[in-house]
Amino acid sequence: MSVNHLRLLWLWAGILAVLLCLLFLPLATGGRILAVALILTAVIVALIVAGRKGEWGLIEDAWLDDIPDAPYRLPVVLVCGDIARWPECGVVLRTAQGCWLNVPTAELQQTVRTLLRKRPDLISQLAVMVCVCPQLHGDEAALAVGLNELRWQLNQARSDCRRSVPLLLSSHVAGASVPHSLWQTAQTGEAMQVWQANDAPCCTGTWLAQKNGRERLATQVRMNALVRLTHETALAMLTAPSVDTPPVIPAMMLYHMTPSGAPVLPQNLWQRWLSHHTALGSLPGWQPDTSSADVLLPDFILPLLPLGVSETPRARILRRAFCLFTLAILIALCASAWNNRQLLQRVGFDIQHYEQIAMVDYASKARALQILSGDAVQLNQWARRGEPLNLSLGLHHGAYLRIPVLAAIRSWEPPPPPQKPAQKTVPKTIRLDSMSLFDTGRWALKPGSTKLLVHSLVGIKAKPGWLIVVAGHTDSTGEEKANQILSLKRAESVRDWMRDTGDVPESCFAVQGFGENRPVATNETVEGRALNRRVEISLVPQVNACQPPGMPSALSRESGASINETEK
Repeated sequence: MSVNHLRLLWLWAGILAVLLCLLFLPLATGGRILAVALILTAVIVALIVAGRKGEWGLIEDAWLDDIPDAPYRLPVVLVCGDIARWPECGVVLRTAQGCWLNVPTAELQQTVRTLLRKRPDLISQLAVMVCVCPQLHGDEAALAVGLNELRWQLNQARSDCRRSVPLLLSSHVAGASVPHSLWQTAQTGEAMQVWQANDAPCCTGTWLAQKNGRERLATQVRMNALVRLTHETALAMLTAPSVDTPPVIPAMMLYHMTPSGAPVLPQNLWQRWLSHHTALGSLPGWQPDTSSADVLLPDFILPLLPLGVSETPRARILRRAFCLFTLAILIALCASAWNNRQLLQRVGFDIQHYEQIAMVDYASKARALQILSGDAVQLNQWARRGEPLNLSLGLHHGAYLRIPVLAAIRSWEPPPPPQKPAQKTVPKTIRLDSMSLFDTGRWALKPGSTKLLVHSLVGIKAKPGWLIVVAGHTDSTGEEKANQILSLKRAESVRDWMRDTGDVPESCFAVQGFGENRPVATNETVEGRALNRRVEISLVPQVNACQPPGMPSALSRESGASINETEK
């Protein structure tokens, strides 16, 4: 993926993450701010790192102009190792079956990084082929160094690509005794295949059974020798355990014999191996014809390699952006489901808490009712205006919550109004001046006192449960005993007048004579003694007092008002 595309994807991912934090995730205000800050920091760091990755391409990349334009689905093979004669068309060789790219072993990783940066669409169809020609090597240790370098470069390239780039190991020799170019391939779990021009591939047995069997048998003997040499040298070097780099196992082995080739080294590995196993110093026809050279590229294996997808870079980035969007939608759905679950739990708890409070506990019940009222207001607003985004996406069930919330609110019973305190009626007391009613030392009513009694006793009425108390008082003049008797007689006179005049039963009255014992003023002055000479009439509540015949006895709850009135 190119740097610009990678940066666009990071920006898109950052935008989606910020929207999730602000609109859907159940975070507090502080948590949202912290999450947005972390996302912005991560996006900025990713943009910087993506820009630095764009500086990987340290090699000359003019050959990229020869790479087929996207979309290109055919295999792309990076060829390393012993390529004596590469076509003069350039680094890139395009054929009908695929594309070959000549790469020095030391630049394999950088070439892959350049493709990652410039043509990431080709990575899925990338393969590496290492060519080994024993005739071009006189030192087995030098060959091991080159293969170990390839081994390290390939592991680094695989790490950069994040995929196992397949490796093809091609071993070839040239000799004039070989009648024509011959390819044989070997894959794990499959028999050796023989590839010839204009012929379908077949196994070695079928190939030997065809025409020119004697000639082909001689060629197969040489081919078997090449196979053994390759296994003992190149393959062993690539797969041997090492603490530095993991082993690389070829996906396919290719063996090639051709009559012509590049000039070979004297005492090369191929010749020494043949001499060691045949005890012959030299054999006719084992040296190549150097007058011409074949192109050592097995175009026939390209259909066996992985193909790429027919996708442009723009389509690829759109697909990945859509995948990020789909992931964001899934996260938003999960967050919305969680938020709705929390809403159900909260409202359910409020209803349960309200119902558990006894109705007589009006204070606690009112507080719980206030919480339920807030829930109802919130649900009503959502019903009218739509639910918020963090509860949406088709997962909101607020309409089902409103009914039980409103039912719980309707079950509220307000407390009864406070009872007004019963007004206590102070006993009504009328104070009459004795000198206005009686002569001195007498208890008979004066003639003409009736008018005063009628005027003063208008508010005194007999009623059930109330006793009319008539109390007489004197000053301190005279003997105490005489004063007590006089006060009692005067009270009886007033009672008799009220009884006879108002047709009030005698059971409604109580008569008392206190004499000089309850003065209301001092007896040392004339004015004080005048105030002490009095008759007081008052209503006092008492059970069974003044009850009409046939009415049950009960204490009246009614209270009277106290009236203090002085009449002279």
